[in-house]
Amino acid sequence: MKIDEIRSKRDSELEYDLGNLKKELFGLRFKAATETSANPSRIRVIRREIARINTILRERKTKIRGQEPR
Repeated sequence: MKIDEIRSKRDSELEYDLGNLKKELFGLRFKAATETSANPSRIRVIRREIARINTILRERKTKIRGQEPR
């Protein structure tokens, strides 16, 4: 997900996406611990998407960059 896509979403949509990404990350980590077929690059991508969403939510909460919470 690109940063422009994240910025265009509402807070409720971002929180929903964040929950889904955390569930997927948990599943991939569990799979990596029990099997050898987990995709390590996907884990990295998901961790970065989670960080981007958390950053945007934090910016909106503290009113950085002129973004208002939606």
